[in-house]
Amino acid sequence: QVQLVESGGGVVQAGGSLRLSCADSGRTFSSYHMGWFRQAPGKEREFVAAMKWSSGGTYYDDSVKGRFTISRNNAGNMVYLQMNSLKPEDTAVYYCAADYSGRYYYSRKSSNYDSWGQGTQVTVSS
Repeated sequence: QVQLVESGGGVVQAGGSLRLSCADSGRTFSSYHMGWFRQAPGKEREFVAAMKWSSGGTYYDDSVKGRFTISRNNAGNMVYLQMNSLKPEDTAVYYCAADYSGRYYYSRKSSNYDSWGQGTQVTVSS
């Protein structure tokens, strides 16, 4: 069974950085579109960033634009979310997601993604 696995979360002070990683335990990410989402306590899951696999193009929510970067490795089996200048409001559980249909690049809708990781906690202290 295909499973996404996130890692890299933790506790960091405001202004600090973290890099989240996402691996597909079953296969490489070739031809899939990838996304990162987050969910804070008491809030709905929200879109953070997405990557169009064929071109490597990226798309960000305005709240993280200029601070976060989604990327992949050359082997195509890891996706990253580099988070800089972190703020307390970035505190959430972060999830990576894959669109295996290849139809929904840059999608902000969680329902357009087929597979999800278990999430990794990011806590930013003030």
